[in-house]
Order: sequence, then C-alpha cells, then structure tokens
Amino acid sequence: MDTSDTGIIFDEYGVCSHCHHYDSFYKNIAPFNLSTGKREEVLKSIIDDIKSKGHNRKYDCIIGVSGGVDSSYTAYKIKQFGLNPLAVHLDNGWDSEYAVKNIESLVKKLNIDLYTHVIDWSEFRDLQKAFFKSSIIDIEILTDHAIFAVIYQLAKKHGIRYFISGINYASESTMPDSWYSGSKLDAGLIKSINKKFGSNKKLKSFPMISFMTFLRNFPGLNRFDILNYLEYDYQKAKRLLIEELGWIDYGLKHYESVFTRFYQGYILPEKFGIDKRRAHLSSLIYSGQMTRENALAKLEQEKYDSELLRQDKEFFLKKLDFSREEFDKYIHKHGWTHTNYNSYTRMLEENDVLKFIVKTAALIKKPFNKLFKLS
Repeated sequence: MDTSDTGIIFDEYGVCSHCHHYDSFYKNIAPFNLSTGKREEVLKSIIDDIKSKGHNRKYDCIIGVSGGVDSSYTAYKIKQFGLNPLAVHLDNGWDSEYAVKNIESLVKKLNIDLYTHVIDWSEFRDLQKAFFKSSIIDIEILTDHAIFAVIYQLAKKHGIRYFISGINYASESTMPDSWYSGSKLDAGLIKSINKKFGSNKKLKSFPMISFMTFLRNFPGLNRFDILNYLEYDYQKAKRLLIEELGWIDYGLKHYESVFTRFYQGYILPEKFGIDKRRAHLSSLIYSGQMTRENALAKLEQEKYDSELLRQDKEFFLKKLDFSREEFDKYIHKHGWTHTNYNSYTRMLEENDVLKFIVKTAALIKKPFNKLFKLS
C-alpha cells in the first residue's frame, strides 16, 4: 500500500496502518482467534443449523455467483458439505464470456439451481451514465446493491434463512476508507444521483432495498462467510476449480466482468490514482499466501494488456453511448465521494441518533458491520 490511500500512516519502521490493523483486529476476531479444531467445530455447528432451518424446504441457503474465484469456490465447498443452495446471478449486461462459461459449468457439474436476474438494460445504462456524470468513485455500487437486493428478495420468497457469501479476509481484508467511503446498501445515494443526473427520474425495475426495509427485515436472513472458516488459499482454490469444474482463469481479481475490468484497470488509476491490485496483493501478504517481494514484482507487470484495453474501451464507449470527448472530460473531472450527495452514509455521519441505532443493530447482527462499514 502507498499514499494513494490518503488515510494511510507509516510507523518509524515503515510498516503501514493496514498491517497494524490486520494484526490488532483481524487476528483477534472470530474465527481467526480460534484453534483449528475449534474453528472446524463451529463450522460444523453452523452447517448443521443451516440444514436444520432449511429442512423440508427446496433450498436451505442462497449464494451469489459471478463466475469468479471466491463465489465459485464457495459453491463448491457448500455442496461438499451437503447443502442445497439456490445460486443467484445478476446479469447487468457486462458479463465476460469467461464469466458465462464458468457459471454454466459450475451449476451443471455441481447440480445447483440457478436464478439469473437480467437487468433492464436501457434503465441500467441511463443509471450508470448518471453515476459517471456524478464523478463519484464507487460506480460499482449499482451492481453490488442490485445483487444484494435480488438475493434478499429471493431469500424472502423461498423462506431461506442463510445467505452464504464468498466474502473473506484471506484475499480481501484491505480496502481503504479513502477509496470507498460509503455503503453498498445506500439506496439513498442511488436515488439522489439518478434524480440529479439521470434521464429517468423514477426507477421502475432496478432492484433496490431501502435502508428501513433492511433494518426491519434483514435480521431474518443470516449471512455466513464460510471461507473464513476454511484454510482458504486463493491460488489453490483456482487450481481446484480448473481441475474439478473446468473453470477458466480470467486474470486479475474481479475481472470476470468487462465493466469491472475496465473500471479497476483503467478508470480508477487514470481518474482517481487508485491501483486496486495494491489492496488485493496486500491481503494475500497478510494471510501468508504471497511475499511482499513477489507482490511488488507483480505491481511492475502491466495491469492491462494494451490490445485488450483498446478493445474494452471501444466496447465501453459504444455500449454506454459515450463519445471519446465526453469520456475524456469525465476522466479529467474532479472525483467525489458518497458524502457529496444525499445518501445514507451522509445521514449516518450527520445524525448521531441514526448512527446509534445502526451501531446498536450491528451488535445484534454482524452483517451490518461489513455492509455499513462500521468500526
């Protein structure tokens, strides 16, 4: 990590605040503060509870699948544990051919039912363009919010009590607040930006979950980050998926989406000075899966093949109906955060009562911590 994270602090030995936070926080929370035996015992107990709560139901849990490593390995492991999940995929119009093939292979070989939610492209394109006009950092909040909303709606429909996620600290424990200062559940932000910059002032089909709906109903759905209870090695997981499921390696983390690949590989570095590889590689260093020297060597490698970048940029401009002039103007425009617009994140910062309610809820339901970025 470097000073592209404006909140980073280095001690007298050159060790950064992210390293210290990992040592002081992540190593001391469950399940990482448990012995291997105890962790396995807790894992078995949770698996048994999922089976019990899902008894006589068509599905005992729900998962999201993107075609990437984390979600694919999650699906593989829960089938090994004898669970019967409903897999959910959000088709936002940006899936790479690798993602499509990986998902098809995954559900076929593991015998998992798949629900694919196809977003109305005309509405979603207008919403994405509105976010570009806003010049906000986290354009990906749209897809992240929509997939969670769809998962929540389907879980409620089928009476599913457990959402098993691929979120894990082994490969993604680092994400500076200065890079993304808001919540993926911020429907208020989405509405605010759409109202100010969008052509369709009222969203008709975009999947959303409001803040109050979440507070009122989310406790009925338990989130379980199963990879944190396993010895999750990112590279070993890749090799297993390739050998067992015919999974196709698409390159860097989250590059299974063409939009995400262009966003992380070009827009973030060019407009915001952010190279997300630093955070992803740092996480692998913390978990002992990579040396710092190897990570630095990877940073020296080209993050985007020049021909692929040319193709992706051309595809991006055509698909979103952007002229090169419009896009260049966007790249050089000052970037903003969630708090520059009306948003739940801003409300939490400005309203002490609301902040107290959410933090109290966080003590009751752990998922609040991750979804609302509460410390």
